Amino acid sequence: MTEIRIAAAEDIDMLMEIRLEMLKAVNGLDEGYVFSDEIKDLSRKYFLEGDQTTVLAFVDGELAGCASASYIRIMPTFSHPTGKRAHIMNVYTKERFRRQGIAYDMMTKLIEEAWEKGATEISLDATSSGRPLYEKLGFSPSDEYMVMVRN
Repeated sequence: MTEIRIAAAEDIDMLMEIRLEMLKAVNGLDEGYVFSDEIKDLSRKYFLEGDQTTVLAFVDGELAGCASASYIRIMPTFSHPTGKRAHIMNVYTKERFRRQGIAYDMMTKLIEEAWEKGATEISLDATSSGRPLYEKLGFSPSDEYMVMVRN
């Protein structure tokens, strides 16, 4: 049986465990890689205090995946009257649970939560393997964003 639920503060250890596992997987890091205290402490603080929603997926009680939405507020516009936007990230399903609809279910829960919280736009960064899922959910590519990264 699969359960998808919104994470709570008491889930912090599970959140940190699966986030660090996801970061290793998507960045091609060795299983034994040790993250800095800074990234661990800031991630923990964000889960506990940040304007975000994280969902956890369980299969027969075992942690199978996670996905997060971070909320930002911009000046309201005609197309985004609340000024609230959600950015989905860290969509991750453990390898042995993939291809079972878990990511779809997590995304559906996050999207519903974002609309309920007043978001008028939801964005995400998609890998090539994630694009079919996101398109199935109704996401479309955007040419609007440009990015600057501080070096």
